[in-house]
Amino acid sequence: MKRPAAHATLAAFLAGTAVPAAAHPHVFAEANLEIAVDAGGNVEALRHVWRFDDLFSSTVLIEFDTNADLQLDTAELEAVGKVIHESLAEFGYFQFVTVDGRDIAMQPPERIIADFQDNQLIILFESKPAQSLHLAGTAGFGVYDPTFYTAIDFYEDGNMTVSGLPAGCARAVVRPDPDEAIAMNQQSLTEAFFEDPSSNDMSKIFATRLELTCKG
Repeated sequence: MKRPAAHATLAAFLAGTAVPAAAHPHVFAEANLEIAVDAGGNVEALRHVWRFDDLFSSTVLIEFDTNADLQLDTAELEAVGKVIHESLAEFGYFQFVTVDGRDIAMQPPERIIADFQDNQLIILFESKPAQSLHLAGTAGFGVYDPTFYTAIDFYEDGNMTVSGLPAGCARAVVRPDPDEAIAMNQQSLTEAFFEDPSSNDMSKIFATRLELTCKG
């Protein structure tokens, strides 16, 4: 028998609903992102892997270990993946894609796969552009939580990769300086943003991103 409270706990932690006005992260994860590009220079998919911190992982283990054997079996992991899939839907699964500053819509992932290794929760999912996305101009790819409750970051530049990068495209990992980001966006960063960051998506300006600059 699954415990509804466990589902609510996981959703609250990931989506920041436990503390609506939290302006600093409580959950941490190391991210890996692969951008898959086909032979024609079109983005096929974004492939995400997130490894969560020990504290959050132990919380998930306790809440979803319905048979109390101190491990998560296949059915329990499927429940974790299902709750994460549902709770992150309204936040676009914390991913963002832009082309020359314009937001690009992504299809929701069909499913989220959960695993538990070395006492850490790991989730994997793949998403695809809602419409054909040919690499031209400057495309940005990253992960951010608009509520600031969950910090999902790329600890090393090598955690952001591209398979099938076309000739003529340059790749760069951008790590914004917070002070510079604030200075460049002072008009948008209002007092309301600091009081309730969940009301907007301006936290995106602080997120590490992979930029691909391509000709034509």
